[in-house]
Amino acid sequence: MTSTLDPATSTDLGREPEDVAARLLDSAAALSYDPTTEVDWDAPLDPDHYGLNPEWSTLYGTDLWREMSHEQRITLTRHEVASIMSTGIWFEMILQQMVLRDQYCGKYAESDFQFALTEIADECRHSLMFARACRTMGIEAYVPRRASRELGRLFKTIAVSEAAYGGILVAEEVLDVMQRDWMRGENVLPLVRTTSKIHVVEESRHMTFARAQMREHMAGTSAVRRRSAALLIAIAARVIVSNMVSRDVYAAAGLDVDRAVRAAKANTHHHVMMRTSSQHLMAFLADCGLLTRPAAAIYRTVHML
Repeated sequence: MTSTLDPATSTDLGREPEDVAARLLDSAAALSYDPTTEVDWDAPLDPDHYGLNPEWSTLYGTDLWREMSHEQRITLTRHEVASIMSTGIWFEMILQQMVLRDQYCGKYAESDFQFALTEIADECRHSLMFARACRTMGIEAYVPRRASRELGRLFKTIAVSEAAYGGILVAEEVLDVMQRDWMRGENVLPLVRTTSKIHVVEESRHMTFARAQMREHMAGTSAVRRRSAALLIAIAARVIVSNMVSRDVYAAAGLDVDRAVRAAKANTHHHVMMRTSSQHLMAFLADCGLLTRPAAAIYRTVHML
């Protein structure tokens, strides 16, 4: 199982995208999950289980966290994970539109086309899984801020090739590191642990595909195109990361929202966690020549560098 959970980027270096896609199709046929049967949706929610590992909470390590009751911490982490899942649904819907556009009237017999549609089918299941998980926890969906929703519309319209797959990779890489911790968290809701495991296994294939597509599209590109793609991917990353945890989660936990937002923004522990979750992504972008100075400056605003 260990090799299945690894993104396995090293095994795909130097391979043709068509070869990578063919291998990923074999992997999808061998190991995919149906959340409707894999997740125990009827299991009662243990009142002592968190929604995510406490260390991943935006307030963990702050004075406010130390003041909170155990029940408030449980409530906060459940709303935080529901907010992250909701952001995941939002971006998966953007992702599906970009992949469909990229494959429109493609070469239907090729593995690239077939895996792209396999990925879209996976994302549909993931979105339904996250939506059902939020409902099971008794939490309404959190949606991004209005300005971010409109930026998302713009991004899915103008992002093509490496920029589109770069945006996809950003969202998947950051969530992947988080969920690898959640799926092993003994004090995390089994519902979240199982949905995280499903997402990690299947998204590892999506990340490999996105990397292969980006390497293909970036081969021999001009410096101007490379710089513009780097900037667009960085902007997308900032919008995604800044919307992962809604400010409304603090009200749900009975906290002073303004104080909680200030504490979260100043939380150096969470900043370190975000940089840790972005290490592999930043290394890949640098290798592709997509970590330019302007892009790096944007990543630092959301503590990805």
